[in-house]
Amino acid sequence: MKTPFRFVAATIALTVVLAAGATVLLLATPGALAAAAGGAAGSPGVDSEVWRWGLMAAAIATSLAALGAGFAVAKVGTAAVGALAEKPELFGRLLIFVGLAEGIAIYGLIVSILILNRLVA
Repeated sequence: MKTPFRFVAATIALTVVLAAGATVLLLATPGALAAAAGGAAGSPGVDSEVWRWGLMAAAIATSLAALGAGFAVAKVGTAAVGALAEKPELFGRLLIFVGLAEGIAIYGLIVSILILNRLVA
């Protein structure tokens, strides 16, 4: 069954709107985020621009890695199901391929954690 074009377009539009809204909120409130993270936004050692761009970098690293992993799992998973239908004995090998595709999201999360640790230190 083919997915209707309107549904795909609406999903993409909703994703873009939510991402833009989250970006505006993130860029608009660096002082509150810095205070919530444990640093004092008004102290001389903390720069609100560094917090703003550091948090933005962490968000971008996580989100793009998750989108890439989702795309990879969609492509690899589809091929894996097709191959599994023909040769059920390939299950273990195909599971490894899907797991490697999911690992992309974990790498993005690790990069995000490293960026946030650098901001706090």
